Amino acid sequence: MTTSAMAIPSALFRTAQQHGDRLALVFKSRRDTYAQLTDRVLRAASALARTGLVKGDRLAIWMPNSPAWIEASLGAMCLGVIVVPINTRLKPAEAAYILRKSGARVAIAATDFLGTDFVASLQSLDLPALETVIGVRLEDQACAWEQALAATSPEQISKAREIAENISPDDLAEVIFTSGTTGFPKGAMITQGQIVRAYQFYADRADIKPGDRYLIIAPMFHSFGFKAGVIVSILNGAVLYPVPTFDVDATLKTVEEEKITVMGGPPTIFTSLLEANKKAGRDIRSLNSIVLGGSMIPPELIRALRDTVGVETVLSAYGMTETTALVTMSRKEDGVEKISTSAGQLVDNMDMRCVDADGREVARGTAGEIEARGLNIMKGYFDDPERTAESFTEDGWFKTGDIGIIDDEGYLTITDRKKDMFIVGGFNCYPAEIEAIIGTHPAVDSVAVIGVPDERMGEVAKAFVVLREGAALNEAEFIAWCRENMANFKVPRFVAFLPALPRNAMGKVQKFLLRENEAQSSPPPK
Repeated sequence: MTTSAMAIPSALFRTAQQHGDRLALVFKSRRDTYAQLTDRVLRAASALARTGLVKGDRLAIWMPNSPAWIEASLGAMCLGVIVVPINTRLKPAEAAYILRKSGARVAIAATDFLGTDFVASLQSLDLPALETVIGVRLEDQACAWEQALAATSPEQISKAREIAENISPDDLAEVIFTSGTTGFPKGAMITQGQIVRAYQFYADRADIKPGDRYLIIAPMFHSFGFKAGVIVSILNGAVLYPVPTFDVDATLKTVEEEKITVMGGPPTIFTSLLEANKKAGRDIRSLNSIVLGGSMIPPELIRALRDTVGVETVLSAYGMTETTALVTMSRKEDGVEKISTSAGQLVDNMDMRCVDADGREVARGTAGEIEARGLNIMKGYFDDPERTAESFTEDGWFKTGDIGIIDDEGYLTITDRKKDMFIVGGFNCYPAEIEAIIGTHPAVDSVAVIGVPDERMGEVAKAFVVLREGAALNEAEFIAWCRENMANFKVPRFVAFLPALPRNAMGKVQKFLLRENEAQSSPPPK
């Protein structure tokens, strides 16, 4: 049953009381119980308080998945300090925008991630609000973060707990900036109660239980990694296995040796794991619950997870940063086709509708822009009232910018981003539909479609195609195949073969980069 809203520290303390001796976190040679994890979180809160952070201040976290990420974020929330996650793939100038916009006073950053010293990067930037930078070196007990936790006194821990016990579900937990796939990042403000309520529902639907072992591959700087990984585990007494970087062979080894039961992420991760395991031959039958999101889910992947691996619960979900990353979710009993072709039904405490260009609700089965309203919707964009106002209707519906169809049973199918739609000779074209068709070509590994200017038709499709290893296909063959497999107005008039598509940290294609490159390389239409 879905719990009512509570603050995140209260949820942690409840689990520690119920499962204090139960294993909570595993990272390389480290194994902490829930009692030990809670102690380290309160030490983290004390260390952050010593920097001068108080309720409402912002703490930036710039590092990969790790125990320190978990301790710092939960420690901040014990103080009512707002977490500002930073994507580890960002360049310093990109991170600087988020740091300046959020006004973060303190940052915790890795000194040694994939050859990058984020602390040095921060120190090289002009950040007037940033007063303190604390360095983290994974598995180094002498790093600044470990020293800060060790220097905490019992009195400081007691004070931190007192503050934590008075944190409200309505206090902000995070200002999480949008991925930038559609433009300049905006900081969505999400409360602690929103996260707890939404992800207890998620955990119930995904059948997460005490003792489950959760391998967290999705980055914690993204909603999925932190909320659907860390928070879901803490709410239900599961064991956290943070993964700094995804490696197929290492993941298979961990799943086998640690008897991992829960994972989540985009379908591509699990396709890669199953393909690699044909050679590796690992026993991964411990996997019991997997939630997929971020892109279309091939039905054969669901069947393979269920039939070959024996995964009982394979689900799909839909959400975005501004909706606490959760609007709809499928059910365990849904059939393969329903899970692969839809994003499920509404979660508790939410409403959803599809509207036309004039904001009028369309009939079931008709495509329209998805709007959502309810308890999962952000409190607005941080320090950005203008863009906040633009994102909501007058009666409070959040405009997602996604195009979808709601069927008679209330299942949502995402067809595309609203901005991605283009019009060819009066016909609306949705790239996701075209991409789905092209994706069935045996030579195609991945594809992205955008609209480009055309003198006669207004716009036409251009496809950016990545071929499978060893496959051969030329432009004439590709376009001829498309003409045989889709309506003429959908057929790409142009194709570019690329070694890889530009993607963000969660695997989503960054179409704005394709558009920018196209605009720079193509002359304007006459």
